Amino acid sequence: MLHMSAIRTNAAAALLGVSPNTLRSWEHRFGYPTPRRTEGGHRQFDLAEVETLKQAFNETHDISSAISLARERGEGPSTPVRLRFALGAYSAEKADRLMEESLAVRSVERSVESVLLGAVEMLAPGASSAERSSDEGLAQTDDPGGMPSPEYCFAWRYATGWLAAAQRVAPPATREEGVLIFDASRPFDIDALHVQALELFLRRAGLRVLCLPIELESTRIGSAIRALSPSAVVLGGRNASLDAIGRLIYATRQSAGDVQVLDFRGAVPDTGASTVARIGPDAMGAAQALREALTPPSRLARVS
Repeated sequence: MLHMSAIRTNAAAALLGVSPNTLRSWEHRFGYPTPRRTEGGHRQFDLAEVETLKQAFNETHDISSAISLARERGEGPSTPVRLRFALGAYSAEKADRLMEESLAVRSVERSVESVLLGAVEMLAPGASSAERSSDEGLAQTDDPGGMPSPEYCFAWRYATGWLAAAQRVAPPATREEGVLIFDASRPFDIDALHVQALELFLRRAGLRVLCLPIELESTRIGSAIRALSPSAVVLGGRNASLDAIGRLIYATRQSAGDVQVLDFRGAVPDTGASTVARIGPDAMGAAQALREALTPPSRLARVS
């Protein structure tokens, strides 16, 4: 009987894009992939092993290097490359499995930063040719007009859904400090995912967080500011004018006092005259900077 995770020679060869004879020659020459034998003597290849080899071969385009890489990886923790191929194949089920694998060996923050966002960025318009592949299962990611590919759109929606679900199960706030995020990104911007990631990381750090679109009229945000009483305001994304940013900062300080205003991922153009501090391009670093900035010196002294 064929095990659910095992496939016959013809199916394994088809998955790898080679002939059954080529697959058998790899087995004899390299001892990999290694099939099991049925009672009738038929080969059964482990599906995960074949998929790992396929991903490694797509990266290296050399079978000897691919087998070395596949052996090193085994069925180890998921990588952004493995997730990229799952998203490029429109497989939410496989993407879910890879994220679960990552969470088994990495923190939520590291899984999001290294695996999820890394994979989506590989599919983003403008990604370098080294990050793209025209091999089977992964189409070109951008066109001359700079429009996102269908694979990137699927990946972006998968990522934003995953991040939203992670926020819903984040623990309740344990700190008094609040952070107000003004999001200046647009749908399908990679910045939008980084802003979501920052919000998630801050919530997981115990801070009270409110994220609002930057397009809101500055005269209408007073109630939100009074409810949160933020200790810091973060500007994220790069699609707001300086006038809009200035009005929001003014309105925020009118309601919340001399609150810290911070830039995440270049929301404020670097003209050399801005007094807005930058907290880095990655959500993990930005969240750490915010936690430190909002921690009273007395608490830091106790920790140290």
